[in-house]
Amino acid sequence: MALPRNLETFSAVLRAEGPAAALGYLNEGVPHRYSAVYRFAGPMLRNVMLHDKAGEMRPEFLVAVPFDKSFCQFVLRDGSFRTDNSAADPRLEGHPYRGVVVSYHSVPLTTSPGELWGTLSHFDMVPLPLSPAEFELLQGAARLLPGFLAEA
Repeated sequence: MALPRNLETFSAVLRAEGPAAALGYLNEGVPHRYSAVYRFAGPMLRNVMLHDKAGEMRPEFLVAVPFDKSFCQFVLRDGSFRTDNSAADPRLEGHPYRGVVVSYHSVPLTTSPGELWGTLSHFDMVPLPLSPAEFELLQGAARLLPGFLAEA
């Protein structure tokens, strides 16, 4: 039986089973192959958690990404970033990952003092939309998740 798609269920999974299971819960409700947590580390973004719908090992190119080449830079600048198809998105003209990471929906993760810690994202290498309800759940999850990532 599928779990309800809401913040209360996400919170229950997070508390009972931890952040990896909670990330898996988020991924179950979206068409995207990947859901991930990235942490800001100077000029780089480091992947600290990845859920792959295909169950494969994390691809090397997702381990660490230069901040200035990432889509996460737009999350920092704008407070979130969404594109269903980066190859057709004029905001990404000339960007090195345009058309590589094709669908990308991300929100910031902040610590309780309000410092930017990283990002929480759904993404894929094919064009895919994210429903408004699932984006709202992603935003809510981003408010709860950082307290469980302190050691990551």
